[in-house]
Amino acid sequence: MSVRYLPHASEDIRRMLEVIGVDSVEALFQPIPEAVRLKTDLDLPPAMSEMEVLETFRRWASMNRVPPEVVSFLGAGAYRHYVPAVVEDVLRKPEFFTAYTPYQPEVSQGTLQSIFEFQTMVCQLTGMEVANASMYDGATALAEAVLMARRIREGRHVLVARSVHPEYQQVVNTYLRHFGVSIEPVPWEPETGQLDLNALQTRLRDDTFAVVVQSPNALGVIEDWAAVRAALGDHPAVRVACFTEALSLGILKPPGEFGFDIVVGEGQSLGLPVQFGGPHVGLMATRMEYVRRMPGRLVGVAYDRNGRRGFVLTLAAREQHIRREKATSNICTNQALCALAVTVYLALLGPEGLRQLALLNAQRAHYLARCLEAEGWVRPFRGPFFNEFVVRHPKAPTIWEHLLTQGIVAGLPLHRWYPELDRDLLMCVTEMNPPDQIERLVQMAKAP
Repeated sequence: MSVRYLPHASEDIRRMLEVIGVDSVEALFQPIPEAVRLKTDLDLPPAMSEMEVLETFRRWASMNRVPPEVVSFLGAGAYRHYVPAVVEDVLRKPEFFTAYTPYQPEVSQGTLQSIFEFQTMVCQLTGMEVANASMYDGATALAEAVLMARRIREGRHVLVARSVHPEYQQVVNTYLRHFGVSIEPVPWEPETGQLDLNALQTRLRDDTFAVVVQSPNALGVIEDWAAVRAALGDHPAVRVACFTEALSLGILKPPGEFGFDIVVGEGQSLGLPVQFGGPHVGLMATRMEYVRRMPGRLVGVAYDRNGRRGFVLTLAAREQHIRREKATSNICTNQALCALAVTVYLALLGPEGLRQLALLNAQRAHYLARCLEAEGWVRPFRGPFFNEFVVRHPKAPTIWEHLLTQGIVAGLPLHRWYPELDRDLLMCVTEMNPPDQIERLVQMAKAP
């Protein structure tokens, strides 16, 4: 057996095998059934030099069409916002390069303080009392929130609004597949795109342990948190609020003000550029009474005998390196670099800057909606929206393909998520879409 890429000489390997009491490296693979072992070399191309590898990747990268080469009105969970240069400048500081868990607080005060400030800002955004040090992304944050809800309240039934991002729903389904939990979707109102509150009430059961609602939802529609909360009444199910576009919290009242128990979402739009699948950063916040049910790490403040402030990891007993199988979650790798980007971004903008940016997004999105409606497009869902909305046209698929050939990505064709919406496009407008791009889209979106 040929062993490559391991920095051990033959004598090193011999001594290690002697210590563990086996004759050869091949003997280590005996527990693997013979029938499933690979008997031949992998079908890989010939090895390349570093220079050749770089050139190959450059050639592949040139096949992509990205802004500003194309004009994009695509959102649907990943949003193109301007990231100030200072965000990346701070991230490149060597003190933050190693962003893994700061187990030694005496040498990690800077990292711990940045995480503490991140948690504080997440609480301010969501209107909640305590936040963790971040999750992998919005989808896994939602799945962890549902598992957390199951630790708070026993049950075998969870209601998830059908207007929750479909890919988030897939992750939740994957997490709960072997828990014996029934996941039931709740439809939206056909006219508004908001959650059907009557359907919500009729689907509540005694064993319903959680209700999950997203706002703005996957149709771009803003939910009425007060109405949702009233529809739930005194039912003891854990109320979980979700979001994919965190910037919306710059002008919308946070779910925490309406009695929700857990708030989770995606923080990518606050300082992280759109990438091919990541990295993103999940946000999670809850009430203080549920803090011990919360997954992930938390940073807290402590004071020494002289009154000097310090930052430390707290409630670590939740994690598997201490509690093993009794841990609340196996998510614990600290995405501190992504959380740091969010922290720097929010600190730069401040509350007023965030509000102004959110207003700009909303104004431009509503401008595009009015222009498209004037050209014969229809908004099938009349509920309020932030910077995303759905438009419908009999020739929408053909128009979308035509616009793509002209260098315009006209949102997301919704049939990939909801087959019945085969004439609908989900449009997104941010500050990165100036008026001339909007007018170009409108002009070219006329039916051919």
